[in-house]
Amino acid sequence: MLSISSVEFAIINLMVMPMVTLKNIQDARKAIAPFIKRTPLVQSQFFSTSCGCDVFLKLENLQITSSFKPRGVVNKLLHLSADEKSKGIITASAGNHGHAVAFAAQKLNYSARVVVPRTTPKIKIEGIRKYGADLVLFGETYDEAELKARELARKDGCAYVSPYNDELIIAGHGTIGLEIIEALPSVDTILVPLGGGGLISGISIAIKSNRPDVQVIGVQSKLSPVMYESLKAGKLVDIQMTEAKSIAEGLSGNVGRITFEVVQKYVERVMLVKEETLRHAIYLLWNYDKQVVEGSGAAAVAPLIENKILFKDKIIVSVVTGGNIDSDLFQSIMTSER
Repeated sequence: MLSISSVEFAIINLMVMPMVTLKNIQDARKAIAPFIKRTPLVQSQFFSTSCGCDVFLKLENLQITSSFKPRGVVNKLLHLSADEKSKGIITASAGNHGHAVAFAAQKLNYSARVVVPRTTPKIKIEGIRKYGADLVLFGETYDEAELKARELARKDGCAYVSPYNDELIIAGHGTIGLEIIEALPSVDTILVPLGGGGLISGISIAIKSNRPDVQVIGVQSKLSPVMYESLKAGKLVDIQMTEAKSIAEGLSGNVGRITFEVVQKYVERVMLVKEETLRHAIYLLWNYDKQVVEGSGAAAVAPLIENKILFKDKIIVSVVTGGNIDSDLFQSIMTSER
């Protein structure tokens, strides 16, 4: 794997116009309102005291399917044509996106196929099956699953629903940003877990369109720093991944052109965090805030553990993106952290 420093870097602010606008996000909020929850924004007394700042948790682990993903997926499916609906849809996922596709497809009467790696956590596989999607287990990594899903889409002529590199997906996820700025206008910094970039793209457009002074910071695991390395290089790059598996499997996978350009323009920096910090964050969120959070969701508070001095006296929102963690992993973390 590439040798990567954990020091934050400033991202060059390339002058590109966003492909998703504030109006797109506002329209998405109206469209998806019947299908999703407006999730709570609550203060964490533990993290606030620990880092000397005001920390609020945007609890998307309490969303439908226990992750933020239905926001973008529902918005995407509502805009597909009658022909696309008749042919059905297909997607690749590390788990939560596939769960959301299965949920939305059932609600909107689509047939859906979801390709996931064989290493996908059991709880996420069960969530996909619960809503009746056709589940395909393929490969050991998200990238292998995505290649297979795109191959099947071409072969069968059905629409491929990207987890991240899609303007309608991004606009749906941006509704989280609207909810944050309305609930907490005084926010200084928003910490967002970052994989393919669909979530942080939507949030950053929503936030910067209202409050350009608010910092939006992405968080990735050191084991899956694809966006970090692409931003560092100034272009989309492939990196050799370690065989070690991150517990934040939802942050693995590719980066798309759309999300890359948005992140370049609107995100101040990306921080890499350690796996042991993600595990500790899961424990702390349960022990002090009584929230069941998966590795990807815990990324949003990990910088408050590793770099707390950076956030002193700030008003922080951490976007807790999901709560779909296998019970065995959760119990092992609870036991080892005590």
